[in-house]
Amino acid sequence: MFNFKGAIFDLDGTIIDSMGIWEKIDIKFFEEINIPMPSDYIKIINNMSFEESAIYTIKRFNLKESKENLIEIWNQMAMFEYAHNIKLKPNVRTYLEKLKENNIKIGLATASPQELYESVLKNNKIYDYFDAFTTLQEVKKDKNYPDIYLLTSEKLGICPEECAVFEDILIGINTCKKANFKTVGVYDKYAVNDLEKIKNSCNRFIYDFKELL
Repeated sequence: MFNFKGAIFDLDGTIIDSMGIWEKIDIKFFEEINIPMPSDYIKIINNMSFEESAIYTIKRFNLKESKENLIEIWNQMAMFEYAHNIKLKPNVRTYLEKLKENNIKIGLATASPQELYESVLKNNKIYDYFDAFTTLQEVKKDKNYPDIYLLTSEKLGICPEECAVFEDILIGINTCKKANFKTVGVYDKYAVNDLEKIKNSCNRFIYDFKELL
């Protein structure tokens, strides 16, 4: 059933249904600064860390806020939703339970900062399933680079060849393939424009985690 010893999960859009929340936050943020949100904005920042997204946004729209202030604004807008309202994708908890039953190490590799991933995982009662956590802030590179996945596998004590990475975005899947991870593409409607490319790139594609049970 499991041809790997470690499972590394992206968070947003992969195990939690949160991408709609970020779209709402982005729309609200641009409304508050009285700038129309460009249609390409969400896709561009999707694989960036908060820090990279802040730098990009400040530069592109010539904002006066500092990087730190912008990150704090976004965090405050997201905190309540992550702590109370964002839910797991279907059958995620059951799949994590199966992994633990089979002694598979579980890691998280996410662009979301600690205060967000901790709150949403704890609210959904799956925080304790994870053996390691890594954020893009730690590695200082986005998911065009394998550093976040490599550091997570290192924390798990398992080589990339024996780890499966679960991702909803094409960039993450392609990066992991180049780094010799097994890849599982997870359907998310916010990545539908890349759906066929994701299906063709990953080792396995799922619409629902029940397909793996």
